[in-house]
Amino acid sequence: MLLETLKELEVSLHDLEIRCSAERTGPLLHVSFRETGRSGAVYTREETLAHASSARQQQPAIWAQDFELEVLSEDLALLIYRSAQITSSGELQRHTNRSSLWQWVEGSWKMRFH
Repeated sequence: MLLETLKELEVSLHDLEIRCSAERTGPLLHVSFRETGRSGAVYTREETLAHASSARQQQPAIWAQDFELEVLSEDLALLIYRSAQITSSGELQRHTNRSSLWQWVEGSWKMRFH
């Protein structure tokens, strides 16, 4: 059940309507959220939300699969999966192993690290 919940939240962040809206992304990110990008650059929650609305044209569609969950404690879980970008012709490219750390905070799951 927790796997399905976190998978749904993770995949919602792949949706352009949510990913490109700070108002819709913000509630899903922990106040201490950090992301390490493919380049190795680290982004804060504030940087991620500021970039959200300006990034719409640059964002590829994302495919995700092979989700696994490791429960670390009652309020912390590690979600692991594979993702790829979907080209305009529907092909998958740039396959990547991904992981997200989710934390239960004040009644909901928030992404703490990606």
